[in-house]
Amino acid sequence: MKILFIVPSYKPAFVYGGTIVVIARLAEQLALEGHDVSVYTTTANGKAELDVVPGKEMIIDGVRVTYFKRITGDHTHVSSDLWRCLYNNIKSFDVVHIHSWWSPLIIGAFCVCRIKKVKPVFSPHGMLSKYIIETNNPRKKKAVHIMGKRLLKHATLHVTADTEWEESLNIIPHWRGHVIPNLVALSNIAYQRTYNDVFTIGFISRIDPKKGLDLLITALSNVTFDYKLQIAGDGDPDYIASLKRLAEEKGNASKLHWVGWKNGEDKFKFLAQLDLFALTSYNENFAVVAIEALSVGTPVLVSDKVGLYKYVLERDMGWITDLNVNNITQKLNTLFSDSTKQRRINAEAPSKIKIDFDDSALAKEYIQLYQNK
Repeated sequence: MKILFIVPSYKPAFVYGGTIVVIARLAEQLALEGHDVSVYTTTANGKAELDVVPGKEMIIDGVRVTYFKRITGDHTHVSSDLWRCLYNNIKSFDVVHIHSWWSPLIIGAFCVCRIKKVKPVFSPHGMLSKYIIETNNPRKKKAVHIMGKRLLKHATLHVTADTEWEESLNIIPHWRGHVIPNLVALSNIAYQRTYNDVFTIGFISRIDPKKGLDLLITALSNVTFDYKLQIAGDGDPDYIASLKRLAEEKGNASKLHWVGWKNGEDKFKFLAQLDLFALTSYNENFAVVAIEALSVGTPVLVSDKVGLYKYVLERDMGWITDLNVNNITQKLNTLFSDSTKQRRINAEAPSKIKIDFDDSALAKEYIQLYQNK
């Protein structure tokens, strides 16, 4: 198939987080499967621009990528050049897959699809969740949504988790589409489990208010066992300082270890030495990092606002909590005492993840979605 992705930003603009990574991985795997994959994107790289030649197609890891100059900055990414190229070439593709929402760039791309009578596949990447709609400029988002909702009805929906499917159907009931997980880059190293003298809990992600670290720190201050919390990641210095003040107030600052960001294999090495990975997020579309933790045999504690919580629950590969601090504390005490379940997950999770998140098998599901849209 000849496939076109439209996305506001693309690698190496990793400043925008994990969404860039999963979109690129899907594009690259589809190319490996023999499909002709193109990406139309912008030169966006946060407040800066990528050092690329705008409008010139490049081959990046087997994918044809064209970066178009944007005439507005974050998070609007308006690019008339991209819209013009899409208008002129859209009929040459078998499928158009639009990623992201809220951006005027994306709304413009939807308009081109309507004008040209092309039904796109649409992946919101969590941007239709109630949490996202109601935070960070909610009035502007609701105004955009009133206009854009009419366009969304003419797309085939793709989401990565059951919770995202449910949220999307709250917006457009009877939306036609499918749930297919993200592709996840897994380590090829079989890590040997080590058991720590002090129960070691880990967090690795962008340090942002929505990640619920405040809940985790507060809940841990009341547990009945000894522990260490290793926090890997970076974020706004003022917000990190506020978390450190919270830990001082709760009396557990000495148990927190701020270990900095972990990339590549260092990330898997970090996850493999943990007794538990915890993600008590207020909102999380998918949570690739939970799959990465399980892939090296580390059990997970995730909130029921994490997109993958049903996957974890149904396969009994961890524990689920709501966002009530007392309940998080109780869940932590319970899981600490359940060494039998911990050891089972240590042993069984890696092989299960390798089967469920096989890149080639998932790519074939995406092709089926494209063919049946």
